[in-house]
Amino acid sequence: MCGIVGVLDTRRSATTDDLHRTVKRMADRLYHRGPDGEGTWVDGAAGLALGHRRLAIIDLSDRGRQPMVSADGRYVITYNGEVYNFPELRTDLTALGHRFSGGSDTEVMLAACLEWGIEEALARFVGMFAFGLWDRQKRRLTLARDRLGVKPLYWSWQRGLLLFGSELTALETHPGFDTEIDREAVAAVVRSSYIPAPASIYRHARKLPPGSILVLEPGGEPAVHAYWRLGDRIADPDGARPPLDDREATDQLGRLIAESVRQRMISDVPLGAFLSGGIDSSTVVAFMQQQSARKVRTFSIGFNDAQLDEAVHARAVAKHLGTDHTELYVGERHVLDVVPKLTEFFDEPFADSSQIPTYVVSAMTRDHVTVALSGDGGDEMFAGYPKYAAIAQVWGRLGWMPGGIRGLTGRAMRTLPVGIWNAASRLIPPRRRPQLLGQRAHRLGAILNLPGNDDLYGHLSAGFRDEGALVPGSTGALRHRPDPGLPTRLPDLVSRMQYYDTLSYLPDDIMVKVDRCSMAVSLEAREPLLDHRLIEFVWSLPLHMKLRGGTSKWLLREVLHRYVPRTLTDRPKMGFSVPLAEWLRGPLRSWAEDLLTPAALAAGGLFDTSKVRGLWSAHACGRADYQKVLWSILMTQSWLKHRHATHMAA
Repeated sequence: MCGIVGVLDTRRSATTDDLHRTVKRMADRLYHRGPDGEGTWVDGAAGLALGHRRLAIIDLSDRGRQPMVSADGRYVITYNGEVYNFPELRTDLTALGHRFSGGSDTEVMLAACLEWGIEEALARFVGMFAFGLWDRQKRRLTLARDRLGVKPLYWSWQRGLLLFGSELTALETHPGFDTEIDREAVAAVVRSSYIPAPASIYRHARKLPPGSILVLEPGGEPAVHAYWRLGDRIADPDGARPPLDDREATDQLGRLIAESVRQRMISDVPLGAFLSGGIDSSTVVAFMQQQSARKVRTFSIGFNDAQLDEAVHARAVAKHLGTDHTELYVGERHVLDVVPKLTEFFDEPFADSSQIPTYVVSAMTRDHVTVALSGDGGDEMFAGYPKYAAIAQVWGRLGWMPGGIRGLTGRAMRTLPVGIWNAASRLIPPRRRPQLLGQRAHRLGAILNLPGNDDLYGHLSAGFRDEGALVPGSTGALRHRPDPGLPTRLPDLVSRMQYYDTLSYLPDDIMVKVDRCSMAVSLEAREPLLDHRLIEFVWSLPLHMKLRGGTSKWLLREVLHRYVPRTLTDRPKMGFSVPLAEWLRGPLRSWAEDLLTPAALAAGGLFDTSKVRGLWSAHACGRADYQKVLWSILMTQSWLKHRHATHMAA
């Protein structure tokens, strides 16, 4: 895992020395992504400079250093990520006459591009990656990002100057970068907690979408196109594919997960795994331990709040599988230490509060290993989020009801306060008791008020639906827009919700969170469940293989239960939540108040001061729970404060 940067000044307005100094400064901003080495490569005549910060994982010698030049001298690459099937590709390329001086996947990638061309090489790569590739022969720059958007890549094009990098902080370092803030992006954070691709917090910077390539030819403009689309891999609504029975599907999924885990265990540095005790991480760890000759290192964190604590479940799974397990309980000290530093790790406003425990578990894990496997992606692939089951139940049982009656039922459910719902849940036996019943009841009530089409996704994914009232001048330009042709290809509403989550929430929230928190401590995170071959298989299956009889992740559970007893994992989903509402009224109150003073809000110039103060006042005194929207505002205000301090120090 690494940090990459690049400059292509088609105006050729900078000297070779200037290019070298500039790209080095840009790369140095990414030191946390690659503390093990640095490198630059400059073509002054072309106005091209590439920079790299290295976290050494495969081939720790200097033969793995970047930027790297291909054997024939044609291509130069700066690359972040891992191509897990590089040993197999190396064997194929050796048979075709290629020779290798080192043992890195980077060298194999360059040979693949030489042998098959860039797009054909991308089709053969299995992994997570983002790279910039300079063709010295054609004077052409190509940027590429992996299929699911596991690794980040930002770019900017203004007045003949193209900049790219793993994080916006690197682009900001270039004197030609325009830092005008996009108010629509701020509104998106308020609404959904993250900024959806291709937008960024800056008007003149973009995210390269997952599965895409950007090409800049001499004398041309940057052109972006997709080399892989999830929509081309989704289930065939006409049923042309021969159906698999339950055992066949379970066997095939097990083989795919085993291979994905095997490839992601290739490492020249210590390796472990995050273990929450849930279905996804337990499956990954089970296959790791099965294929390991020694005890796998596993790591988890817990909370003193029993409704949020998964550490006890992780401990039980670890004991059953025989892993070498380490856990840490998060207390007030961790919160006070971590939260003020969060915006140092996130290069644009980001407000998924599970970033707190994600950073804490990453920091703890990095004390022991350099690579950690995770179970991310399982919820999107196997219909694991509670909203999927709720949608299936609502529209399967209540879809026949007139909209008015459904609406009355929904409003009645939301009238009862969350606290009363949660108190009532204590009457349910512990093993069957749903976690956070009040929040789920309110979400279900909201669903009942909706018409039952694809607009439902935008409603459910919004933490605060009146973002325009808080961000004056915004128009909702970055709100979710349903694909009008999708119902033809995916008739089932739940499958369409999964599809939208996979395209947006997964890369723009989950992967951003995991990447920034792990990279902040120079830890490489790998996600076996996001292997594109596994995803293509899962999307070829009917919904009842994922959500059956109200049970989510049905097929994944069938695989897991071959290794871990059902009694250890069959329980309501908890998620990686934190008691944020209480923290904002308690240990974080002073920090929050400093960021939300009228003076601080006015200085930022992004929010309606009186409306934000009203939300904060109601939450702080306990009259209402506005934790989600307040966290979005606080993370934006904190980002502004950190950005100002950084620029003042520069």
